Amino acid sequence: MFIHIGGEYTISKLWIIGIFDLDQTTTYGKDTNDFLKRQEDLGQLDIVSLEIPRSFVVTLDRVYLSPISARTLIDRLNTKTNISSFYNER
Repeated sequence: MFIHIGGEYTISKLWIIGIFDLDQTTTYGKDTNDFLKRQEDLGQLDIVSLEIPRSFVVTLDRVYLSPISARTLIDRLNTKTNISSFYNER
């Protein structure tokens, strides 16, 4: 399954390590800011949209800043689409 994280970015859920709220994780300490800065220095930080980032997604090989809230991304990750449900609605 893939989830859309903003812009033109879609990621396989198998690659996702974590989804984090940007404001909640960067307000009270500097560890997250240090982590994001390090990823940027390594060329492993992608900004997926020109909109203000609200969350970041950590994958096996990159970190993505997303304009979509962490709650929405987590809901997308946890939603299971059952193809048969589309046929049963007819």
